[in-house]
Amino acid sequence: MDIKEVIVVEGKDDTFNIKRAVNADTIETNGSAVNDSTIMQVKHAQEKRGVIIFTDPDYPGERIRHIISQAVPGCKHAFLPKKEAIAKHNKSVGVEHASISAIKEALVNVYSMSETYESDITQEDLVIFGLVGGKNARERRERLGEQLKIGYTNGKQLYKRLTMFQITRQEFIAVMEDIVQEENE
Repeated sequence: MDIKEVIVVEGKDDTFNIKRAVNADTIETNGSAVNDSTIMQVKHAQEKRGVIIFTDPDYPGERIRHIISQAVPGCKHAFLPKKEAIAKHNKSVGVEHASISAIKEALVNVYSMSETYESDITQEDLVIFGLVGGKNARERRERLGEQLKIGYTNGKQLYKRLTMFQITRQEFIAVMEDIVQEENE
């Protein structure tokens, strides 16, 4: 599988694992201290070939994703479910621990962000489906993010993520109904 865009990852081990799964070029941020040189590389890559941000499904990975997205508009995003990125030996989380099939799946399901999309999902929908403020809200958000392939978010970020990735109310409700049904089985 060839990837035209340049993939932004956190480190060398991520690059190694991505290259096991697909034919792609990467830019490594070398952790969460994203410097000006890295931002310039990403901007150049975005102008020439496009960029896919593919960071770890944890707080530092989300921080890097946010920094790059703000500095370089128009990047695409690939997300790994946390359970697909956990090392068996020490429980650390990262792209470097993901299987080849999980990496391919994430790269097939990339999202483009939209700053202008008007979502028909409401904050009330999030409450009705128990995604904010409820006892199982975190687990439901994890499952929603996994099924929609948009990554995990906290309650405050969820609406923004759904809007940014242009998830329709119909898609949202279909996935949430499946999640609720699975919980009741």
